[in-house]
Amino acid sequence: MADQVNAEKSATAHTANAGAAEAKAETTASAGQEVQKKRAQQKPKKKAARKDKMVLSSSKRKEARARAVVKKGTGRIIINSVNADLIEPREFRSLMLEPLNISNIAKELSKGVDIEVNVQGGGRSAQAQAVRSAIAKGISEYAESDTIRKEYLHYDRSLLVDDPRRVEPKKFKGPKARARFQTSYR
Repeated sequence: MADQVNAEKSATAHTANAGAAEAKAETTASAGQEVQKKRAQQKPKKKAARKDKMVLSSSKRKEARARAVVKKGTGRIIINSVNADLIEPREFRSLMLEPLNISNIAKELSKGVDIEVNVQGGGRSAQAQAVRSAIAKGISEYAESDTIRKEYLHYDRSLLVDDPRRVEPKKFKGPKARARFQTSYR
């Protein structure tokens, strides 16, 4: 008889625990639904829109690497912390600023943007060509106009497409990559 009473008590305790667990699950589910409703009613936070558009572009030529930043401004062009008008010799300066003189649209656009270029590595000629390409890429991306891109490609494809050629490394048994040391047999 005592065994029967203990079995009944454990069965009622088991059903009571199951009922409590179900009630707890229902309350957590209803609380979760309330939280979801509150979140749905709240307006989503908008990210602050940037007032000034800024475009980053980069280019390579031989060992030279140039990075350009094109942003809204007054028409300043800075190359390695130096105003572009002060760069000597003039041939390199004209080569670097060539993308601004090709298209009428680019001329008008360049008056309203600041261009800052940082270039390093390589020689002076390779640096000038890398700067030229970085400026052209930055302007075409900033303008979001297909006409400028087509004009650049029509004028010179190397303005928008980097030149993949690199110097071949020197090998042993010779002074350069392909040349071999001369031999004398007498």
